[in-house]
Amino acid sequence: MKKLLLLFSLISFTIGSAQSDYKGEGPYSQLIIRGVTLINGDGAPPRGPIDIVVENNMIKRIQVVGYPGVEINENRRPKLKEGGRELDASGMYLLPGFIDMHGHIGGRVQGADPEYVFRLWMAHGVTTVREPSGRGVDFTMDLKRKSAKNEIVAPRIFAYTGFGQTSSTFNPLNDTPISTPELARKWVRANAEKGADGIKFFGAEPKIMAAALDENKKLGLGSACHHAQLSVARWNVLHSARAGLTSMEHWYGLPEALFSDRTVQDYPLDYNYQNEQHRFEEAGKLWRQAAEPYSDHWNAVMDELLELDFTLDPTFNIYEASRDLHRARRAEWHETYTLPSLWKFYEPSKISHGSYWHYWGTEQEIEWKRNFQLWMTFINEYKNRGGRVTTGSDSGFIYQLYGFAYVRELELLREAGFHPLEVIRSATLNGAEALGWDDKIGSVQIGKLADFVIVEENPLQNFKALYGTGAIKLTEDNEVVRVGGVKYTIKDGIIYDAKRLLEEVKAMVDDAKSKDNWSLKQPGIKD
Repeated sequence: MKKLLLLFSLISFTIGSAQSDYKGEGPYSQLIIRGVTLINGDGAPPRGPIDIVVENNMIKRIQVVGYPGVEINENRRPKLKEGGRELDASGMYLLPGFIDMHGHIGGRVQGADPEYVFRLWMAHGVTTVREPSGRGVDFTMDLKRKSAKNEIVAPRIFAYTGFGQTSSTFNPLNDTPISTPELARKWVRANAEKGADGIKFFGAEPKIMAAALDENKKLGLGSACHHAQLSVARWNVLHSARAGLTSMEHWYGLPEALFSDRTVQDYPLDYNYQNEQHRFEEAGKLWRQAAEPYSDHWNAVMDELLELDFTLDPTFNIYEASRDLHRARRAEWHETYTLPSLWKFYEPSKISHGSYWHYWGTEQEIEWKRNFQLWMTFINEYKNRGGRVTTGSDSGFIYQLYGFAYVRELELLREAGFHPLEVIRSATLNGAEALGWDDKIGSVQIGKLADFVIVEENPLQNFKALYGTGAIKLTEDNEVVRVGGVKYTIKDGIIYDAKRLLEEVKAMVDDAKSKDNWSLKQPGIKD
């Protein structure tokens, strides 16, 4: 069996411009994963070696089979049934499949198609994605159904339609703008009938927001909100949470709820929201306008959100370029895995969202570093007091690449003060709870679905071992090597070779480059 597994990992293959027909291995009537160290996702410490038995996509047995450094007694291990499959993962680490709570499935303006995006996510262990608004409910629901049937290589999808969004087949208000509470409720009911899992809000008039959230709550659907500056002066995070919002994205609306000596952000008088540098530069000064950490008002806001069982999905990574643009631009994976069209979208632009590098420098980055310190303080304390914090990436903008950005988010949660086990819980069980699926996914427990991440290095010691590019390590023989990268991603009991998925992405990028004889150059550098 070991020789067969080694042969599988060494198989060479060629991918042309057409989509690969690789669909992974399985599912199997029985799958036994042998000899792993289990990081369970619920905060429990690692333990192993363990054999995990899966039957028909359900965890049936989690068997401790020995002790570290002691030879395993083969007679005490679960037995393989006829037609089953063994996966020898001796010495490796197994975690629940990761959940990205803010995952846009590409975008037309970025030129990122689902096949490209899905492979990058799956190659980094992301088996479930909540899409908060995208190309339309029809587009997302089609992919959701195909993923559920495992007809495509893709994470499990939870569709959160953008509030008010319509399509060719979903137009419940016949192009009438949502201008009354009654119209808001009608749209929410139609969205539920369409099969969506929830709604992504950006803000609206208070009466409309209240009506939409109330109707959505009655229907038992989830909700998320990016509290855009255009509405936040009258409707911040506290208003949303009181009205029934289940989660917030990013951090907009939270500092505004923490204002104690003002009601609006301290905008310069020449500010223009349509100017992307204005928008993001001034956002970097927002947290220091809020109440001081641990002050009475700061504590009161946190306590109320905790009482409402509210979920925070910070997406630190998507703003990291604001505090260190050079680092984000020079990330080593861009040369190999970033599409030319996506790179062009990232470059300074007056049109592309998040491409606000009109003249970004030291002063802006220092403000953002201070912003991060205050933001992370709130998030870490929220976690410490029992609040639910999840992991989201919002990739495809601001030099953040699908999959890679998710791992970076894990590192930033660690920077915020989370123990590595708390980071993993945010990436797994917390996300499952927020989606209402914690009885099915989010931790490795008997009766749950077979969603796993298997990696050869201990991710708790170094989250960089989860990057597709691996982690740099010096051996005892003084040799510089690359180690890690996800070995296997298992979704619904189907085994995917994560490195093969990355090879497919590389082939897609190479093909796109060759068509235009394109090579990646840093912005402003001419031939």
